[in-house]
Amino acid sequence: MEDRLDKLNDIKIENYIWVIYIFIIILSWYANSKEKNFLINQDEKSRKEYQNLLILIFTILIIIYYYFAKSSYDDIKKLKLNDTNKKKVLTYMSFLGSFLVLISGIIFLTIAINDENLDVEIAFN
Repeated sequence: MEDRLDKLNDIKIENYIWVIYIFIIILSWYANSKEKNFLINQDEKSRKEYQNLLILIFTILIIIYYYFAKSSYDDIKKLKLNDTNKKKVLTYMSFLGSFLVLISGIIFLTIAINDENLDVEIAFN
């Protein structure tokens, strides 16, 4: 029963995260308009706004990615000796995937902070 309540709570949190993703998509669309304006008009203000928007987007994403990585790690800690090998392997794979996504978010944020000339195209996946 406790597992079902935990999963229902996870779904509730994930629903909030979906709303945040919608906000990020809209913000990304707006950021693209700033990038386009910079590329067409060489408007320095648009370049800086675009860079700041990317930093904001990837900071938010890292928080979300951290939540999922931590949740996956907590699932590993909940594994029992008598759980099936399949469950154990899938739980570890889930953690590995979540952890790698977190690492990719950190890398993309680092690029967004350091790429002042907008030489590298980055997007959240």
